[in-house]
Amino acid sequence: MLNALWNPIVAGEISLPHRLAMAPLTRNRSTPDGVPTELNAEYYAQRASHALIITEGTQPSADGQGYPVTPGIYTDEHIAGWRKVTDAVHKADGRIVIQLMHAGRMSHPDNTPHHRQPVAPSAVRPAGEMFTASGLQEMPVPRELSTEEVSATVDDFRRAAAAAVAAGADGVEIHGANGYLVHQFLATNTNQRTDQYGGSVDNRIRFAVEVATAVADEIGAGRTGIRISPGNPFNDIVESDTHELYPALVSALAPLDLAYLHIAHGGDDELLHTLRKVWPTALVLNRAGTDIATRAKDVEDGLADIVTVGTMALANPDLVERVRAGAPLNTPDPATFYGGDATGYTDYPTLTA
Repeated sequence: MLNALWNPIVAGEISLPHRLAMAPLTRNRSTPDGVPTELNAEYYAQRASHALIITEGTQPSADGQGYPVTPGIYTDEHIAGWRKVTDAVHKADGRIVIQLMHAGRMSHPDNTPHHRQPVAPSAVRPAGEMFTASGLQEMPVPRELSTEEVSATVDDFRRAAAAAVAAGADGVEIHGANGYLVHQFLATNTNQRTDQYGGSVDNRIRFAVEVATAVADEIGAGRTGIRISPGNPFNDIVESDTHELYPALVSALAPLDLAYLHIAHGGDDELLHTLRKVWPTALVLNRAGTDIATRAKDVEDGLADIVTVGTMALANPDLVERVRAGAPLNTPDPATFYGGDATGYTDYPTLTA
């Protein structure tokens, strides 16, 4: 069964040597200005044997930042920092796409360079608290984007995609999942707009389709992927119409001929099979919490073309080599997932070590 993982595949313009890829993982280890460092370059290069590296969520604008010390891709300094990362990954014979993540309402003024109120489809405060440099703080009420500002945000994604390619990335992944801005436009509890971006399913998917279209026009559809997480309640998201919403979204994205669709599977197998039938290019599947054999079976059964792993990749820089050899895996340390230094980041041992 595991043999299904080792066949090469082409996703758009990106040729992959096998089917086991690295999922995006927030690690909060850039500079305070969002510039990737030599330590980040080492971390990603260590994991270059994965079929594809999808980076941590990277803000396309100052408004897009949600958390402390996350990377950006909208200034010359960001481009230079990411160039260190992409060069290191390519030198290790890897492939890497930068995930563009606008956090939307999942933010706090203390975490952004301009200290402004978060923006969102509608002025609906998320439940919970946000981690900041001064500790946990209550989530603020976000400011609703005007119709004109929504269009400007689409352009932010377009410019960020161009910057990612200028930084040497093989492409980008649009983050349309996990309760961040694109997902906020999709969900009925976070999108209460009355303009062309709110109300009906066709209106709520409009922003996601416009972002994907703009990015594909800018850097090429073959370098553009998008991630979705149907039914995921993370970050205070409520979706009551997933079986109508997501087939409509995926059907609207299909004509763009993007490199791939990345689905974070939430357990709705019926919906997953429906989306598989609708999607025309590579389908990337993430089944969090399952073993490699389960994920390999998805490839063998044709449900997925590529599978992604998160914490297994975090704790095992040589995960591919370990899986091929049937070797035991390192145990991830949750205490070092977010922030800090090389501990729990670049010091997980390899088999050769």
